[in-house]
Amino acid sequence: MDSNEHEPVEGDLPQPAENPRAPGIAGLSAPYRMVAALALAAVAVAACTHLALVFLHVAPSNTVSKRHAALIDGWIYPEFEQNWKLFAPNPLQQNIAVEVRAQVRTADGALVTGGWRDLSAEDGAAIRHGLLPSHTEQNELRRAWDFFTGSHDENDKPNGERGELSEAYLRRIALERLAPGHRGDRILRVQLRSATRSVPAPAWSDEKTDTQTYYRELPWWTV
Repeated sequence: MDSNEHEPVEGDLPQPAENPRAPGIAGLSAPYRMVAALALAAVAVAACTHLALVFLHVAPSNTVSKRHAALIDGWIYPEFEQNWKLFAPNPLQQNIAVEVRAQVRTADGALVTGGWRDLSAEDGAAIRHGLLPSHTEQNELRRAWDFFTGSHDENDKPNGERGELSEAYLRRIALERLAPGHRGDRILRVQLRSATRSVPAPAWSDEKTDTQTYYRELPWWTV
């Protein structure tokens, strides 16, 4: 028997193992680990703070929620307001569109009042056929209008501080939407209105529905 028969050849020798990089944050250098840890801590604190404020908003009135009512309302309204309309016995059966127009001073000094612009239709077109539609595009304008109507009386007079906050919020949204189309012009005033139309009854139903469009015009707001 050949004496070299059982001797390992060069290709059979175990190769030195590579030093694999640790997965996740542990694989980062010390400065990057510190930055990642601080970022995660900031996210955790923000999430806990948000959950705490939402809890105080929906919880029964208590000493803490009364003492910090202004802080809680300022954080919750209007973006994070909680309601039960989805589970209401009689859900909303109307389409409500929010429209805006502006009075501008053009570059040559002319005073021009524009036509009505359907902001709700623009939002609908932006999210239609989108696989991941923006939460802001879906709800910002709708919630702003709900916030306004819920904090004003039938004569469009605000019911306290929330009413004034809702006016400022709605006016800011209108200006953000109008500004790109009026470069070089000065927007002096804006006016908003709602166009409400009931959803027609299905063809198989005997229910009679008034599908006429009803408008609610707000007063002009000076910018």
